[in-house]
Amino acid sequence: MLGKIAGIYYNDTAAAPGFCVSVYVSGCDLHCKGCHNPQAQSFDYGEELTEELIQKIILALNANGVMRKLCILGGEPLHPMNVPMTEYLIKRCKEVFHNLEIYIWSGYDYEILKNRKECNYILNTATCLIDGLFIEELRDTTLPMRGSSNQNIIMLKENE
Repeated sequence: MLGKIAGIYYNDTAAAPGFCVSVYVSGCDLHCKGCHNPQAQSFDYGEELTEELIQKIILALNANGVMRKLCILGGEPLHPMNVPMTEYLIKRCKEVFHNLEIYIWSGYDYEILKNRKECNYILNTATCLIDGLFIEELRDTTLPMRGSSNQNIIMLKENE
């Protein structure tokens, strides 16, 4: 088993600029106060990520000839238990769409993630990382792609 998915939005326009397929992984032990997806904190929540579901995601990335970005949110996609699933999903999507833009949200700080070898492929492949814990006292709904003002948008690579 790869892991569980809390939900998928196939035509998301809220997560990142443009059209996206947003995949919410299950499992997070950060338990941020005021979490946007508290149900996704459980590693047992949702449906299993299967090859069939991955194929559905891949087809959705270019549905009706409109290329979308892949957004991976949570839960916590870079939790050590979720890294293999997140990496596998990215690899499978990149096999089909080499220039796919990938946005990842993580409660972990980039400086910590850079030192975790298991995250190397993800950080070297993703276009953008939004990092940092959600802090309810710093909540700001006017910020693009972030829930609180302490979080950072880190462009990991230029659009290819």
